[in-house]
Amino acid sequence: MQQPVYKRILLKLSGEALSGGTGFGLDFDMMHRVSEVIKACVDQGVQVGIVVGGGNFWRGVKDGDGKMERTRADHMGMLATVMNSLALADVLEQCGVSVRVQTALEIRAIAEPYIRLKADKHLKRGRVVIFACGTGNPYFSTDTAAVLRAAEIDAEVILLAKNVDGVYTADPNKDPDAVKYDSITYDDVLAQHLQVMDSTATSLSMDNNIPVVLFALEDPWNILKVVQGEKIGTTVKR
Repeated sequence: MQQPVYKRILLKLSGEALSGGTGFGLDFDMMHRVSEVIKACVDQGVQVGIVVGGGNFWRGVKDGDGKMERTRADHMGMLATVMNSLALADVLEQCGVSVRVQTALEIRAIAEPYIRLKADKHLKRGRVVIFACGTGNPYFSTDTAAVLRAAEIDAEVILLAKNVDGVYTADPNKDPDAVKYDSITYDDVLAQHLQVMDSTATSLSMDNNIPVVLFALEDPWNILKVVQGEKIGTTVKR
């Protein structure tokens, strides 16, 4: 069996990914498939932190659409990530994975508050840690939260599982001549305004020199393939 090349990873899952492509709600079949792959990673000794988006329930500023104050709309988005995190934790436990949910906003009745050293201890004990509520601050995306948590827990790589199989020169759904990059630098992503992550998340990953691998979640086993060093999707690095 091929051995993992990373010891500790941060996996970013979009809310849309948990909806199975429907755009709303939860697809438990998809979540089971993802959880089985995460279990395979853990069984190989990989320490897994996860940040989950909330766009399948509520996307802060977009869903607020100017009708709500931005901070309150973003707080609603943070709560959406909690629902996704609890659902994913439940499915992971059904698959036999030990898991903890930590939230950037304190909701002690249902999850631990985020404490970096406690998260580190959980990871070293083989538990998956799901980080909810983004950074805990409005105006920051869950992509930025993923990079922040990756830096805090010393993750070696950020796995960005999305509904596209890599980074392209243009939107492949609109431009048939768009070409996929095998690898690209942070500087080029920022200069070309490519839709990998938002600029804050990209700059933060660049400043902390954390490589980002973007790939399609359509086949959840891509997660394990990346962990084992296979060339999947696009790698963003220096």
